[in-house]
Amino acid sequence: MDEKILHTLEYRKILNTLAGYTQTTMGKEACEQLRPSVMLDDVIRLLSITDEAYTVDRLKGTPSFRGISNINEPLKRAAIGGTLNAHELLAIANTILGSRRLKRLIAQIHEDEKIERLYQLSDFISEQKPLEDSIRLCIDDSAEVVDTASAELAKIRRELRGGEARIREKLEGMIRSQTVAKMLQDQLITIRGDRFVIPVKAEYRSYFGGIVHDQSGSGATLFIEPESIVMMNNKLRETRMKEEREIEIILQKLTALVGEQVELLAYDVDVCGQLDFIFAKARLAHVSKSTLPVMNDRGYLKIKKGRHPLIPAEQVVPLEAELGNDFTSIIVTGPNTGGKTVTLKTVGLLSLMAMSGLFIPAQEGSSMCVFDAIYADIGDEQSIEQSLSTFSSHMTNIISILGRMTEKSLVLLDEVGAGTDPAEGSALAIAILEHIHQKGCRMIATTHYSELKAYAYERKGLINASMEFDVQTLSPTYRLLVGVPGRSNAFAIAERLGLPLHILEFARGEVKEEDQRIEHMIASLEENRHGAEVEREQAQAVRQELEELRARHSRELERLEEQRDKLVDKARQEARSLVDKARSEAEEIIADLRKLAQEEGASVKEHKLIAARKRLDEAEPEQKKKSAAKRSANEKRAISAGDEVMVYSLNQKGHVVEMAGSKEALVQLGIMKMKVALSDLELVSSGNGKEAAKPQKTATVLKRTRDANTRSELDLRGENLEEALIAVDRFIDEAFLGNLGQVYIIHGKGTGILRTGIQEYLRRHRHVKSYRLGNYGEGGTGVTIAELK
Repeated sequence: MDEKILHTLEYRKILNTLAGYTQTTMGKEACEQLRPSVMLDDVIRLLSITDEAYTVDRLKGTPSFRGISNINEPLKRAAIGGTLNAHELLAIANTILGSRRLKRLIAQIHEDEKIERLYQLSDFISEQKPLEDSIRLCIDDSAEVVDTASAELAKIRRELRGGEARIREKLEGMIRSQTVAKMLQDQLITIRGDRFVIPVKAEYRSYFGGIVHDQSGSGATLFIEPESIVMMNNKLRETRMKEEREIEIILQKLTALVGEQVELLAYDVDVCGQLDFIFAKARLAHVSKSTLPVMNDRGYLKIKKGRHPLIPAEQVVPLEAELGNDFTSIIVTGPNTGGKTVTLKTVGLLSLMAMSGLFIPAQEGSSMCVFDAIYADIGDEQSIEQSLSTFSSHMTNIISILGRMTEKSLVLLDEVGAGTDPAEGSALAIAILEHIHQKGCRMIATTHYSELKAYAYERKGLINASMEFDVQTLSPTYRLLVGVPGRSNAFAIAERLGLPLHILEFARGEVKEEDQRIEHMIASLEENRHGAEVEREQAQAVRQELEELRARHSRELERLEEQRDKLVDKARQEARSLVDKARSEAEEIIADLRKLAQEEGASVKEHKLIAARKRLDEAEPEQKKKSAAKRSANEKRAISAGDEVMVYSLNQKGHVVEMAGSKEALVQLGIMKMKVALSDLELVSSGNGKEAAKPQKTATVLKRTRDANTRSELDLRGENLEEALIAVDRFIDEAFLGNLGQVYIIHGKGTGILRTGIQEYLRRHRHVKSYRLGNYGEGGTGVTIAELK
């Protein structure tokens, strides 16, 4: 792409903004080197990986690149046998740690959200843990070589500390002496050039002997190394030199280890820089509220509410533009300062951004094209007083464009043909536009010449457009109106400003009748467009309201179906339990009858048969008995199911769930159900009263109660997926019936197959409202926590 067009469309300002979101110097360098691609496959790949990073940024925020730095220069020196210092080695260790953390974070996110391209790129990072450990074993976080780096270094530093202690002890004994104290400026020990000295008054110089290392600015104080400690300081100096040699040996060994991994480390740095650059693109998209464009290479553009990225959001007017379908060229007319130049720059800059793998500040569904080149002749001069040199400059630029453009190029021309005689300029503009149009390029051109309105109207594949102007406020609205040519607003503006009517009428008489008809036609088009826009907005509002109603109806229908399924399942379970109970009691009765027959032969007494038959009748399902009890109670107008009652013995109100025989009732007291004798109950209000007449009354009484034995945790580690899903199904049903609001499913971390299968099952389960992975302290990714409805 021509560097001139990048400058004209202010592409570098976008790169500077992008670089502001990077965290490493490698990322900044990648931003500076970013250029638009002319290959559709490359652009789609770049946008795809930016989209994955955008997903990560939206869900988890921008990953941290803390500790990762550009270590390429130290790596180069290590490769040729140079020795790295402690700071450089520490930077290498920190980069290894930071890159490893980044790789593992992306791998963890990939388990939940498929970010295949980012995962594949980060997977190339080599985890140099042994090298990092070797460096950290010898160098601390302050870039100091530690004593434990080698046994020899530890020995040398013990000698150093011992020697320093002896010297200090010797000097402290001297300065505590009353005789010596009066000869000193201060009773303290200091260091000059790695040697211990004391501050002595100049007149007592000869008393101490030794070596003078420094003096004060006034010359009144001399910093003297007494003769008694010269040998001790010399010994200490030799020990320090031994320490430096040992540190040099340690650094050389660590550098040799780095040199063995130079290529892998250099590649890791490059990958980290690419990832930083990619996440910077995602962060820019997030901050600027940009979206992923749909790319093509067939010359089609459709920008939905596009915004110039360098204009503040509260000031920019969204752009609606389409090019390359029914028409390949747009001729924009309109007044100065109406926004024509901004429109050209917006289209060009958004095209460059999309071709660079960047999201564009526009609504979702916008389509952008990969052009082989973008050419622009855009001047910032907004005055009609243009010199010949300006015209010559524009023509030189246009001639260069005409010689290089192809049918797959985008050409943007601002004020084509301006700066010369209007008649010649309009004719020249028409000729240039016709040549470009015949070439098959995609073109947007702006002009003041009214002759170009008729030209665009008559030519197939060209369309007029204009920048809207509000005559009432005498100001532009900066909206592009495709299909409506711009009209002259001079008479309307002059009239509103107070120009006398007779002057206006005279001026209108000087305008050709054909031109007046064109102006009236344009005015009618604008009026019809305004009406159509109002109707479209109303229709869109109605459509949105209908869609919301339909969505609400669908949700309500789904909720009712779920409730129906729950009720049916509950009824089936109750019926099954009733039948099982009746069957077991019937079998007991039959067994008793057989036992009686065996004990008494064939002659079973009548009263015993009657008693057995009574037991069989009592084994009838409770649902039937309950209905019979209700009928009996209703007939006697006594206590029945659904009534509010007072329990004397407990001094507490409750609701009758069902009648348990003729003498007892099952009463709901808070979260408990218990059988209570009818004699212990007093009717408070009838279930048939006005407040209790609603059919939902009974349903509100039949609440689920929590069983103390209901589990809230299920451990599936070691299970295969099929067995685990069966266990989860049974576990969720038990927890739901047990009125648990939250349950824990332990599946472990492993390969993630068990976790993925369980979460997919929970997503479809009718009793599960939501689910999430465990937080810190809850088991992390090894536990899934489900919220029940």
